[in-house]
Amino acid sequence: MTLNTRFPLAVALTWFAVSMFPVSALADGIPSAHATTKRSTSSHKVAAGPWVTASRKPNDSGVRLQYRLGGTPQAGKPIVVVLQFDGVSDPAGASVTLTVDAGLTLSGSASLSVPAGQRSDASVTVISQGDGLAYLNVFITQGGRTSAISIAIQTGTAAPAMKANGDIKPLPDGDNIISQPAK
Repeated sequence: MTLNTRFPLAVALTWFAVSMFPVSALADGIPSAHATTKRSTSSHKVAAGPWVTASRKPNDSGVRLQYRLGGTPQAGKPIVVVLQFDGVSDPAGASVTLTVDAGLTLSGSASLSVPAGQRSDASVTVISQGDGLAYLNVFITQGGRTSAISIAIQTGTAAPAMKANGDIKPLPDGDNIISQPAK
């Protein structure tokens, strides 16, 4: 028995052409996360962080959020946070409200509109006032349901620590509690 292992010339050329050039767009024509790596706007170029998919709950708005930081946060310097929304099914679209914790400043608009039926990107600039951990809070509302996502902005290398102003006291049943003064 003889196997014919020859490819028609057109098939071989097509395979060669496809294997030589990386495909940078998905089937829907939108570039993949790896193909759209952006650089920060600072004087020295810092690669953008990886895409992070925000966790979802069963009763959330139904909108998927992915985000990434445009570099390493530094005190007093702006950092771009790229937000990518997908899964908006309500014909009226979705609304997004942004807030920041103490220690961060939001530059630009605190509200966005996301159209239905397409993937949408938005860039948000935040400025950290000092070293520490603070959050950019993203509230997405669609069809009367709301999702709340907090994006950690860690500035500096200091790890967050619990405040040490309470005393550990044992209970009669063996459990321990932390007793803290009322404020």
